[in-house]
Amino acid sequence: MKEHITHLIETYAPLSENRKMLHPALLELAYEEGWFKLFVPVAYGGPGKLLPEILRLEESLAALDGSLAWTVTLCSGAGWFAGFLDPTLAQTLFSDRKVCFAGSGEVGGIAVKHSNGYTISGTWRYASGAMHATVFTANCQLQHPNGTSILDSNGAPQVLSFILKKEEVTIIPGWSYFGLIATGSHAFEAKAVQVPLNREFKINEHIQVNSPGFNYPFLQLAETTLAVNSAGMAAHFIRLAAIAFRERTGRKSYTSRQVDFFDHTLAENEHALQTRRTIFYETFDQSWQTLLNSGHIPEEQLTAVSDASRKLAHTSRKAADALFPYCGLEAARSETTINRVWRDLHTASQHSLLTFEVNASPPAPDPMHVS
Repeated sequence: MKEHITHLIETYAPLSENRKMLHPALLELAYEEGWFKLFVPVAYGGPGKLLPEILRLEESLAALDGSLAWTVTLCSGAGWFAGFLDPTLAQTLFSDRKVCFAGSGEVGGIAVKHSNGYTISGTWRYASGAMHATVFTANCQLQHPNGTSILDSNGAPQVLSFILKKEEVTIIPGWSYFGLIATGSHAFEAKAVQVPLNREFKINEHIQVNSPGFNYPFLQLAETTLAVNSAGMAAHFIRLAAIAFRERTGRKSYTSRQVDFFDHTLAENEHALQTRRTIFYETFDQSWQTLLNSGHIPEEQLTAVSDASRKLAHTSRKAADALFPYCGLEAARSETTINRVWRDLHTASQHSLLTFEVNASPPAPDPMHVS
């Protein structure tokens, strides 16, 4: 990460937390760097970056500030839907320099289908970046005008995703959690919003752009992007924990034997995180290369990616938990950076896709939002 970018993030991260949304200076940085458009194809004015590079960028951001990285991850991840949107609509949306997608993975609304569009109503939670988003994505069950459900080929209520513009929704403040405060992951509501037919889309189907990666399965895309956030935050915490302990020992609080014990604990957790990180990237990179070579990733390889993602996230949290007791009261003071990092990491750990360390029975894909 460039030095001036690192300085900006470190300067404005605590101010973002005070504002409970990203500071304007960090938003401007995100616009300049194109971070909210990471997945957007060149054809729509985006940088056309691919998932391997994006994962490493998100991890490096998380190693500087969790809220910024999480917001970039969630908003750019929602921007990945560019690959499935009506091309004319996509061109219009992404022509905005400050375009930012936010949304929710839950099926929180009803879309009544008419001949020329839909009437959408509902409430969706946990839309990271809601305070500065220009576009919202929302999952809805489809209904006929008479109120009966439209069924899919399996006889279940059909669900589609929709694009809503910021002026069509109302933000409902409700992000009152102790971490990732600056993500502003509030709920949003739509009341009888009329949208044309071209606002519907379905991920991993009907890819509308000639760009690699849009056929990478969404569940694993979500898991990998979330996991690298945890890894970056954990690396940040480990660095700060080493400093915090040295400041305590500088007061001659501990014996040499106790210092040696901490050094061993620190090294052990650094090694565990780095080992798990290496396995994660090797597993993911192999799946990506398989996709490029054959256009399809076998199920056992996808399961390996899911497991590597979850284990990386769990190792990240465990490393922070192992070191926290040695960091002193400064680590428990909410105004300090080390406390913010700890809170952010533990809030991120509550995402439903990361709950279990082994992906024995994957849940339905959740478009990358805390639940």
